[in-house]
Amino acid sequence: MNTPHLETIVDGLDMIALILRAGFEEPGVHFLTPPDFSQQLAVMLHPAGKKIAAHVHNPVSRQVIRTQEVLVIRKGRVKVKLFNSRREPIRERVLVSGDIILLCGGGHAFEMLEETALVEVKQGPYSGEADKTEFSEQAGRAG
Repeated sequence: MNTPHLETIVDGLDMIALILRAGFEEPGVHFLTPPDFSQQLAVMLHPAGKKIAAHVHNPVSRQVIRTQEVLVIRKGRVKVKLFNSRREPIRERVLVSGDIILLCGGGHAFEMLEETALVEVKQGPYSGEADKTEFSEQAGRAG
């Protein structure tokens, strides 16, 4: 699904990223990710007075194979470079304050275009250097 405020970036059958721009507002609850993703992303817009019942989340065993991460741009501008699973560049996007990106496949690199404050959310526990593999960016400009 691509709208002015929501962009899904795919390579073949692989979802690489989902970008939610700051201006996205639609009433109700909208899950933006497939149910099998290990990281779920939803947007919600409720009217004043709406109540959500008190609740706890039950312990559920889950198996996570690939780390997916969500970045919230709190302040600034950052260029994200997206790569497919073969480490080939496929897209570049500039994210600004209020934007959110779910990095769900392939690879990625970042360049801060100005002082930038980010919030990162991903599965834990963090495994240190075993958690990722760095690679050199290939020549050429992504579209």
